Parts: sequence; C-alpha cells; structure tokens
Amino acid sequence: MEFFRIKKDIPFMRHALALNAVSLVTFLAAVFFLWHNGLHLSIEFTGGTVMEVTYPQTAPLDSIRTNVEKLGYSDTQIQNFGSSRDVMIRLPLQKDAEGKMISSADQSAAVMKALEPATSGVKLQRVEFVGPQVGRELAIDGLMALLFVIIGIVVYLSFRFEWKFAVAGIIANLHDIVIILGFFAFFQWEFSLSVLAAVLAVLGYSVNESVVIFDRIRENFRKYRKMNTREIIDNAITSTISRTVITHGSTEMMVLAMLIFGGPTLFYFALALTIGILFGIYSSVFVAAALAMWLGVTREDLVKGERKPEDTTRNDDPNFGAQV
Repeated sequence: MEFFRIKKDIPFMRHALALNAVSLVTFLAAVFFLWHNGLHLSIEFTGGTVMEVTYPQTAPLDSIRTNVEKLGYSDTQIQNFGSSRDVMIRLPLQKDAEGKMISSADQSAAVMKALEPATSGVKLQRVEFVGPQVGRELAIDGLMALLFVIIGIVVYLSFRFEWKFAVAGIIANLHDIVIILGFFAFFQWEFSLSVLAAVLAVLGYSVNESVVIFDRIRENFRKYRKMNTREIIDNAITSTISRTVITHGSTEMMVLAMLIFGGPTLFYFALALTIGILFGIYSSVFVAAALAMWLGVTREDLVKGERKPEDTTRNDDPNFGAQV
C-alpha cells in the first residue's frame, strides 16, 4: 500500500555530509547537557514513599496534586491504578528543617491531612518506603536492558545483512537515544521507568525503519547492476518514502493523542516517543544509510555467491518500489 510514488529518485546522499554535520552537533549538544545537567530521575530511581489511597467516588487527581504540592513536594507522581477511585501517590525523599530525613509515616500522615479524609472520604490503603538502594538497582537493570537490546540489534543486523550495516544501524539508533536523553537533561524533565520503556521502544522502532531501508538497498544491488552505491541508496530511500509516511504518520497520531489527552501520567512517556520517532526517521535516512555508504558497503558485500542477474539500467519497473 502506498499513498504516492516518486518516479525520480531524490538525491538524499548528495546532502549527507551537511545533514550529518547537523546531526553530529545535535548529538554533541545532547552529550554535553547529559554531562552538565544530568537526568532528573524520578523517585523510582532515587527512592521515596509510595502511598495507595481509595476514594468513595472518582478520585479528583488535579485536586490531589494541588493539595500535595502545597506541602512543598514538587516532584510527585500521582496517578490512578486499578480503577478511577484508587490513586497511587509517590513522594520523593524530604528533609526537615534540621536536615533529618522525614519518615514515610510522617509523610503519609501529612498527605492524608492535606487530602481532608473527613470531607472527601479518602482512605489510606498502603504505605511503602522505596530506598535509594532499590532505585540504584532499577537504574542498573535499566542500563543492562538497554545494553542487551543494543547487542541483540548488532547481532541481528550482522546476520541478516552485513557488519557495515550493523555498525551504521547501531550508531544511528544510539544517536536517537542520546538525543532523547539530551532533551530530558536540558529541560530537566522527569526521567522515570515509563520514559525508559519509551526509550527502549524507540530503539526497536528506529531499527525497524533502518532494516526496511537496508533491505531495499540489498534488493537494489541485486536488481540494478550498473548503478553506483550512492544511486542505489537514493533509490532505496525514495522508494520507501510512502511506507515511511504511512507507518510513522499513523504511529505519531496515536502518540500525539497520548501526549495531548493522556494527562500527566502518560505525558513524559508520550513526549519521549514523539522525540524518538521524529529523530528515528531522520537517523534511518540520513545517518544509517549515509554511514553504510561511507563504510564502503558494496554489491559484493550483499550478493556473495549469487548468480548474476540480467543487468537493469532503469528503475522504472512497475513492480519495483512496492512497499514492504
């Protein structure tokens, strides 16, 4: 299925150097902000108090957030769980005027007083303390998950295509991840487990787009024997543009719906996905494909041992360019 077909190849690789220079500057800026500002980690990583409360009717989340913020908490997480009447409140670690850590019992008592149980009917179901050690373990587990995903992608691309494609693909995907983290470091948006899940989703989503383009490049090498590598890549990208518009456009509509209507609970998750999808399209076309070209990928790398087909000098085959 395709919305349109471009008959003349767009010379993407002609501008690859300039576009990758912009990409490099963006990447270095993201690294700088990560080093200088660091990530604003949620209490899932830093530790804090977790409360579960129940209302007799639908819980007024906005009112709860306002009342809790009046206590001096700026980095709370308040969301429904299970039903619209059940609310989970996550509070960061807080010190008193003497510099001593406030206990979970005192924190929960202050919150319940602010929620006015006598008038609202709210009941405290559970209080739990999440220590910093647990937060560190979650951070380490998250980094390990990211590392294993990267290794898996490299192995997959190496087996399916060629090591040059694997290197190009993983650099492009790491480019997306670092830029997402750079945005969160620059604006000091809260980085939580849901955002980490979004980063991992972007990693898989971006590599899927790279695989589609790499597969078309391999197909072109088999089909068009008299094209050079730059022309092969330009044709591959041009012939998959319609698929890219359909796939990423439909996904972005769903993600934007979560971003606009999902509320505070899904906001940063959807924001990370939005940034990742936009840069994922860019990196698959201008970073991954260009790196593969600069690494010297050739026809012999991809069609080893195959019987040489009949030479084709034109790319106007009506069946060529059908979307994967």
